[in-house]
Amino acid sequence: MAESDNNSANVLAQETAQLEEQLQGWREVILAGDRVLRWEQLWFPGALIGASTLIFLLIYYLDPSVLTGVSCTVMLVCLADYFVPTLALKVFGSNKWTTEQQQRFHEICSNLVKTERRVVGWWKRLCSLKEEKPKVYFASVISGLLAVAWIGQQVHNLLLTYLIVSFLLLLPGLNRHGVISKYTAMAKREINKLLKQKEKKNE
Repeated sequence: MAESDNNSANVLAQETAQLEEQLQGWREVILAGDRVLRWEQLWFPGALIGASTLIFLLIYYLDPSVLTGVSCTVMLVCLADYFVPTLALKVFGSNKWTTEQQQRFHEICSNLVKTERRVVGWWKRLCSLKEEKPKVYFASVISGLLAVAWIGQQVHNLLLTYLIVSFLLLLPGLNRHGVISKYTAMAKREINKLLKQKEKKNE
């Protein structure tokens, strides 16, 4: 068991080091984005929502086709991949990189690797459920897809995408400031109260 844990830790360290090397040119930009996403200033949440709202209003106004939207998105990603590392080096400078920044950059890369592992783990569990319990797999997938289809039918797709993107942008800050854990604990308490009330009624 200990040997397996050590191997897993070594693989995690190797994957984190590889990701750090791949994102070397983006490290200053990633740290700047990390500070915004974690709300290190009080006005950062408003700036996130404002930027997200502006982008989606622009998309709503231009109303591009799917092909145009995909092409423009890929084009922006390619331009950012080409220009950002060069501009970041000129703006921030390589001599200003500190030990604290390197440690935070390492934490971010490690969290990204762990998130990727979780997603792969969920996918493997879903595949194993398909093989072991095909009826449960079929019922779960169909129910989930029907629920998503119903939500998509009730809410405009652009509005739904805007809400999802805005929530994901605010999620790191909500998590860091304990908002999610607070409301999760409140929900658990309410659920426990309901369960206790049902048990008393049954008695």
